[in-house]
Amino acid sequence: MAVKILSVDDEIDLELLLTQYFRRKIRKGEYEFFFAHNGLEALQVLLKHPDIDIILSDINMPEMDGLTLLTKINEMRNPSLKCIMVSAYGDMDNIRHAMNNGAFDFATKPIDLDDLQLTIDKAVEQIQFIRSAQKEHNQLVDLQSDLTVAREIQHAILPRTFKLKMEDADAVDIHASMIAAKDVGGDFYDFFPIDDHRIGFTMADVSGKGVPAAIFMAVSRTLIKATGLRGIPSNECMQTVNNMLCDESVDSMFVTVFYGIYNLKTGAIDFTNAGHNPPYILHADGSVKMLESKCNLVLGAVEGMPFQNESLQLGQGDTLVMYTDGVTEAENIDHQQFCEPRLEAALAELKGANSEEIVTAINAKVKEFAGEAPQSDDITLLVIRRK
Repeated sequence: MAVKILSVDDEIDLELLLTQYFRRKIRKGEYEFFFAHNGLEALQVLLKHPDIDIILSDINMPEMDGLTLLTKINEMRNPSLKCIMVSAYGDMDNIRHAMNNGAFDFATKPIDLDDLQLTIDKAVEQIQFIRSAQKEHNQLVDLQSDLTVAREIQHAILPRTFKLKMEDADAVDIHASMIAAKDVGGDFYDFFPIDDHRIGFTMADVSGKGVPAAIFMAVSRTLIKATGLRGIPSNECMQTVNNMLCDESVDSMFVTVFYGIYNLKTGAIDFTNAGHNPPYILHADGSVKMLESKCNLVLGAVEGMPFQNESLQLGQGDTLVMYTDGVTEAENIDHQQFCEPRLEAALAELKGANSEEIVTAINAKVKEFAGEAPQSDDITLLVIRRK
């Protein structure tokens, strides 16, 4: 693409001089010249050709001089448009004024065309650099816009209404939250009716962060829900999903999962822990206990692995509190972690609280502990309370 140069000078001879000296570049399509004889004409040319790259302007001209033209060009706020000012050798005051007001460079009359060629080449390098930076900036803006949309989509696919439309729905109290460390995250929670009296629920954490983790998260959530809706035991669900994820895994990504099937009538839970943080039980009497479980491998790591399920009985008023390591590994400015003992202590203060109150209180405790330290991981909670 030709470099477009606007020469602004009331000396007609300069037009012939430039076209003659740069004739080869003009013929090759490397340079394209435009000419004006004062600042007003130059502005008219710029209106017709806003893609002009370089302005070669005399300072002393009738109607509108070069310094005034430079002021008008600055008002356009086009950082890739470079102005090279031209004046008599002794007119250093005006040249200094032009340079202080944003001129790229200057040349003195009589013009040394070899030196002008070097100046133009230098201006072209700057223009190319600026345009490349502008392109990268625009790409970043577009990416940020895409990430914002992705964040909205990700939050939309997670349950945001915590009222179940099924028999015995009033027997359970559910609430959850996910606070992503980046625009999009790899944590997710889910719950869904399996039949008239049972729901499936999931707390999971995908390896990595950002867009790759978010995509793997969406795939994992879909597979777990689709498989769980078949009503098979929790360990069979995990084994089936693990094999499917191993087939599709990219860059050795995996996901830790706590998956359970809760019976609304009895409070019984069939669960399988696939490498996830063990949840806590907040009993009705206010005592807090970590749920001990068998060690199963994470999903997406090794195909064909067996998974063992276990059972849990929630009494009336008991609460199952699930979380990701973004809660316990949240750091303050001294790089201390929130850790399990603080989580246990916070839960011990929440006797009789409903699920939403528990989620809100734990998030507040983590935020208070972290203070001004940046959030380094997604923070996700899922709480199920038997009424």
